[in-house]
Amino acid sequence: MMVAASNSLQSDDVDVLAGALYTWCAERNIKLRSQQGLAIASIAIDLYHAGHHTQDDLLVALHERDLH
Repeated sequence: MMVAASNSLQSDDVDVLAGALYTWCAERNIKLRSQQGLAIASIAIDLYHAGHHTQDDLLVALHERDLH
């Protein structure tokens, strides 16, 4: 399966996503590689593509989704 160039992530993008994911999971004592951690990673990527391009903005959007 090929990913369109507009959907590919650069190193800085990955750093923003990883930072938000690690923080969100740490706040909830969830392992990133768990089922819930992987699910939130997918949601975070969707939120990133929807325009939440900073770690703080992603965390706010994740908190607003009440994913705990």
